Amino acid sequence: MDQKKPQIAVLGAGSFGTAVANLFSRKGLDVTLWAREPEVALEMREKATNTPFFKGLALEPFDATSDISLALRQKGAVVFAIPCQFLRAFLMKHKTKIAPDAVFINLAKGIEIKTLKTPHEIFIDIFGPAIKKRYCALSGPTFARELYHEVPTGAVIASTSTKTAEKFQHMFSTRFFRLYASNDLMGVELGGALKNIMAICVGIAEGLGYGLNTRAGLMTRCLHEMTELGLAMGAKQRTFAGLSGLGDLILTCTGDLSRNRQVGLRLGRGEDINNIINSAQHVAEGVPTAKAVFGLNKKYKVPMPNAEHVYKILYQGMSPQEAVNRILSRELKKEFLA
Repeated sequence: MDQKKPQIAVLGAGSFGTAVANLFSRKGLDVTLWAREPEVALEMREKATNTPFFKGLALEPFDATSDISLALRQKGAVVFAIPCQFLRAFLMKHKTKIAPDAVFINLAKGIEIKTLKTPHEIFIDIFGPAIKKRYCALSGPTFARELYHEVPTGAVIASTSTKTAEKFQHMFSTRFFRLYASNDLMGVELGGALKNIMAICVGIAEGLGYGLNTRAGLMTRCLHEMTELGLAMGAKQRTFAGLSGLGDLILTCTGDLSRNRQVGLRLGRGEDINNIINSAQHVAEGVPTAKAVFGLNKKYKVPMPNAEHVYKILYQGMSPQEAVNRILSRELKKEFLA
């Protein structure tokens, strides 16, 4: 691995997995993309397109397969673009197919509902503590379609091993995709997960008809909640002021391509959450993550009124307007204690 660039498997042919595989191929890396659906893999092999996620856009030539054993064969690096709630079951089923010295790069942004664990903690459960030196999390403000179009983008790649983070920082960065290395694995993963809930929150406020003052104030307080929970879980405060915290929060709360913001907008306009989920073409990770964070909130006893009320809207039937009324009726607080 230190002498040459490894063969790379990208697992998951959704929008971000496809965009990352396309980016790697443009850079000249040897990449195989695994798709769960055989017809999607066949389309990418024969037509170099992925209609469900990149309709009308041509992809770079790279190998694609729905055979997981073939995708993982002799791969020195495995990139996971699998939703967090399905990650553990996938790893349990296929871990013996992965090369024993492979490095893992996780793209999923979420927290497991049943265990309240972040992705790197799930990997540790499956592979043991030593895996941390061969594990990276890649996170930040990265809409897949803009990556495809080579819009200048910054993101973070984090590992407890500085050597591992810097190796893949240099391997994956391009002229338009700039990666910054970090050793705050917990902070980077929490930032990527928590901002999805906050995007639902900000979207709800916008759907209710509130203005830019509301959005700016909400985003600021949401960032505060993210940081406080992160500190309670051992993350570094400065991480939440970076690309995987503030940067991703800004993008997800304001960008029209944000699935979580769209969920919030529809909730604020009066739609039922079940109808929203059933009509959505793609997963909005903030919905399951809200349930996990509600559990973390109880465990660590960190005040998170915005995240708490998103949970109550999603899972307890509270109306968005009632949530706003309750938040605005809270006792006045100091912003920072001297």
